[in-house]
Amino acid sequence: MQRKLTAGLIAIAIAAAPPVAHAQDIADTTRAFTAGPGEPIPVDPAVRVGTLDNGLRFYIRENRRPEQRAELRLAVNAGSVIEDEDQRGLAHFVEHMAFNGTENFEKQELVDYLEFIGMRFGPDVNAYTSFDETVYMLTVPTDSAEIVETAFQILEDWACGLAFDPEEVEKERGVVLEEWRQGQGANARIRDQQFPILFKDSRYAERLPIGEPEIIENAPVSVVRRFYDDWYRPNLMAVIAVGDFDADWIEELIRRHFSGLESPESPREREMIDVPPHDETLFAIATDPELTVSNVSVIYKLPLSEDRTHEDWREWLVERTYNSMLNFRFGEITQTEEDPPFLFASSGKGRWVRSAEVYSLGAVVRDGEIDRGLERVLVEAERVARYGFTDSELERQKADMIRSYERLFEEREKTESSAYAAEYTRAFLTEEPIPGIAYEYALARRFVPEIELEEADRIGRTWISDENRVILAAAPEKEGLAAPTEERLGAAFAAAQSAKIVPYEDTATEAPLLAELPEPGRIVSEDYVEELGLTEWQLENGVRVLLKPTDFKEDQVLVTAWSPGGTSLAPDSVYDSAVWGATAVAIGGVGEFSAVDLQKKLAGKVVSVGPSVGELEEGLSGNASPKDLAELFQLIHLYFKAPRRDNTAFQALRSRMRIVLQNRSNSPEAVYADTMAVILSQNHFRRRPPTIEMLDAIDLDTALDFYRGRFADAGDFTFTFVGSFDLDAIRPLVETYLGSLPSAGREETWRDVGVEPPEGTVQRTVHKGLEPKGRTTVVFGGSFEFERENRYVLQSTVDV
Repeated sequence: MQRKLTAGLIAIAIAAAPPVAHAQDIADTTRAFTAGPGEPIPVDPAVRVGTLDNGLRFYIRENRRPEQRAELRLAVNAGSVIEDEDQRGLAHFVEHMAFNGTENFEKQELVDYLEFIGMRFGPDVNAYTSFDETVYMLTVPTDSAEIVETAFQILEDWACGLAFDPEEVEKERGVVLEEWRQGQGANARIRDQQFPILFKDSRYAERLPIGEPEIIENAPVSVVRRFYDDWYRPNLMAVIAVGDFDADWIEELIRRHFSGLESPESPREREMIDVPPHDETLFAIATDPELTVSNVSVIYKLPLSEDRTHEDWREWLVERTYNSMLNFRFGEITQTEEDPPFLFASSGKGRWVRSAEVYSLGAVVRDGEIDRGLERVLVEAERVARYGFTDSELERQKADMIRSYERLFEEREKTESSAYAAEYTRAFLTEEPIPGIAYEYALARRFVPEIELEEADRIGRTWISDENRVILAAAPEKEGLAAPTEERLGAAFAAAQSAKIVPYEDTATEAPLLAELPEPGRIVSEDYVEELGLTEWQLENGVRVLLKPTDFKEDQVLVTAWSPGGTSLAPDSVYDSAVWGATAVAIGGVGEFSAVDLQKKLAGKVVSVGPSVGELEEGLSGNASPKDLAELFQLIHLYFKAPRRDNTAFQALRSRMRIVLQNRSNSPEAVYADTMAVILSQNHFRRRPPTIEMLDAIDLDTALDFYRGRFADAGDFTFTFVGSFDLDAIRPLVETYLGSLPSAGREETWRDVGVEPPEGTVQRTVHKGLEPKGRTTVVFGGSFEFERENRYVLQSTVDV
């Protein structure tokens, strides 16, 4: 139930808010806390939004990240779902033709020009076509007015000046057909079986963007052009420009290049294509011999939710709360049960197509246990429906949500232009609100604290029903494995409804990460490398620390640590267990905290650390907000001194990994990769493809012993800290938590384990797969001096 704030409470809330840097931030905060539920979400004043007389929309924002760059987009509200019957695949084909000649750039000239000014096809120049839209993306330097003006000429040509040269159309058919061919495989065949049921009686079921090969191969140029002439018109387009430029100049360029665009005299109606409702439950069950895992999902089709008003925004926050808490419970199951019913499970709501939203509950499961996995997912949803969430779960989720918005707000001056461009593209295509992060942060501070358990508890009951329900199931097709049936899947629902379910128990602990502070060590030497802005500290226990304060991010500190050795120092007799040492620690937790308890303990904080043991070195990496540096250092200390043994979590991991490995050889790509690994290592013991037998041979204690051995001596470790920190503030943390790490004075390095490529010419052909797909790899082996210049030259050769 929504609570209303009185004027006095509003004043208190605003006064208690974190300090803001700009007058606009204060104005956003005030309005967000005082707006009525039905008031529309405002548009960020930093973005200039307008509409030309012909209907074309534009979005312009000045942004200096990165400097001297602009992100440009041409968004077209037309995709494959509105193709005519003889055009299936031609919306995507038109997108390809945008790079094959326009009125002002013949054939390859456009791509040549963009590469000439330093842009790369893919990262800087690209496009995509989906069911509902086509979007062209361009990144250009802004230090040259001529280049920027040419970029807008390119956008104009894409909008109204494609050439459709018959010779270029014929050449492009093969390119598009190759893209279709590369997309084939088990997942595509499963999709082709399930989409007609999932989108029953809707054009979405038969209008995949990649289209039909026969049409791609044979459609006349006039039919290709017809899609362009019908749908590329100004009232279905938007130009988005974000970057390091003057907004007035950019608006002038938009008006100059796009005001002259005209719509056809009798334009076709751009309809919203519906996904019709249905009372009965639909089943889409598919099998395939190349599928590697079994999976099941329950899809509940929902009407489009509104997201225009403050009340809509608040409801979205409640929905996010529900999904996050249920997903945490799913994750907890996979880590705390020795034989979990799924590899992973998820709860989520989203818009798969323009006209409909869906709520999905899904899981990846062991072969033959689709009904077991489905029942457990439904039981967990039913547990929430009967008993709700707990106060502690809700408070942790609130803390995480507020902290996530706070971090985005603190980083607002560092937001990349590409992120804004993507946001404004969605604003045009789906009417997503764009109030700006200052306003969103204010809304979070207003609404999140007042979310009550009853609101989150009701979400599942609102979404889950017997109507508009589709059950998707897919399994490998192999001897001895029976395909799932509608009867067994339906029975899982009945079993969940009648199950004896007890309330969820939250086991969070209030204990500190470290019961006692360690005795600090000393920094015995300091050095400063001026040209790098790098400070080096040497601790008395041998730990070397490199520190570089930066202003790239306001709310981020990165840490990496390494020491030579790794699994190369493990004898073959323990190798299979040794490679799992860091993983065993990551899932086991540290000190008195299991991995699950650690997540709960760190709710509302931005901190993450993960250990690793590679072939040549061991170490760890992580990141934290400057506010949470103490927790970062405590976790580092614990991963060295107090890794935790958790047999239940390890057995759960082994059970989940069996699901991954049980059908790995079904995949042509996996077989190809395994063959490459064996050949290039001359069948070396440490390059064997993973198998269930190797998984079963892992001994947890051996894995942990090897890990402890690698982290028993910190004296040869180097730590690097980069980010938003002050040297004086971080010094006591370094001395306390790194200076107190154990040191035995050992001197060691990695060992060459003898993995050598074969001499001479080796040729091998792998026959695997149902589709007409092939892959060729040519590998050159030889000695190499691993120096910076050599790596630069070699990579340059590869790029060319």
